[in-house]
Amino acid sequence: MLKKFIKLWLPVLIWAIFIFYLSSLPNLSSGLNKTWDTILRKIAHMAEYAILFMLLTRAWQKPWKYSLIISICYALSDEFHQSFVPGRVMGLADICFDTAGVFIGQLLYPILVDNLKKNDKINVS
Repeated sequence: MLKKFIKLWLPVLIWAIFIFYLSSLPNLSSGLNKTWDTILRKIAHMAEYAILFMLLTRAWQKPWKYSLIISICYALSDEFHQSFVPGRVMGLADICFDTAGVFIGQLLYPILVDNLKKNDKINVS
């Protein structure tokens, strides 16, 4: 029971800590020009939250709506956290990109699980 709990929830915890850590950094510039840097950061926002959603859905093993709500609430709290980091701001656009990532994760999760089941690489139950 404990092994299963750790197997399912440890990745969620590690990923949430990773997101929190990235939000704690005062400057996350890629070094690219402003346009490409912005595009890269917005894609990163969506990817972070797509992965968070999928990890939560895998761990929760319940309908995806729980993962959806928790992921979006985490995005809101993460943006609030950034408002206290020097050089960072709380941005509505970032919350929208995070939320878009959650919905992308919702679309991708069943596809990934089906493909992994077909290849017999995962036991989802």
